[in-house]
Amino acid sequence: MFYELLIDYICKLKISIMQLVFASNNKNKIKEIQLLVPQSIQVLSLEDIGCLEEIPETADTIEGNAIQKANYVTEKYGYNCFADDTGLEVEALNGEPGVYSARYAGEQKDANDNMDKLVLNLKDKTNRSAQFKTVIALNLDGNQTLFTGIIKGKIIDEKMGTNGFGYDPIFIAEGYSKTFAELTIEEKSTISHRGLAVKQLVAFLAAK
Repeated sequence: MFYELLIDYICKLKISIMQLVFASNNKNKIKEIQLLVPQSIQVLSLEDIGCLEEIPETADTIEGNAIQKANYVTEKYGYNCFADDTGLEVEALNGEPGVYSARYAGEQKDANDNMDKLVLNLKDKTNRSAQFKTVIALNLDGNQTLFTGIIKGKIIDEKMGTNGFGYDPIFIAEGYSKTFAELTIEEKSTISHRGLAVKQLVAFLAAK
């Protein structure tokens, strides 16, 4: 009787696990997501489902890119999926680099090149206010829902820290004295734009 109950319990646990594809192979992003998502949600990468091609990101907004990536996976591979797109929006540069954050300095998508260009463009600017914005598009059972996370802060001239990725070494969030790249991944994930958007996603899934 005990073993029958145990098997039944294990089966129920397996049934309760939700599989979702995260439309990325960016290992840094995946680590951040995994820290925030409960164990009842199994996150699969693009590599896990055999999607090795470059997914188009040709929209002119952050929201549009997130939707484009999520729809690509759902339509081509048939999975429930969520995709994110993130942009750094600098006030003194009228929102640049925004949707072009990853390729701000060119199609090589080099983080150091991007940071160098941004710092150069801010050389004569006293206003260093900026914000990171992440939009997550979730395709679940035929319906689409968007979640947005924003963290405000400022840009500094000198790169500091070796954690994180992208513009993290030159961004300091409001209320903090360290750059995102100086914070641990656990510290960053609790306050970051992506973390805020993922928390909304998790709350939405938990209510299902």
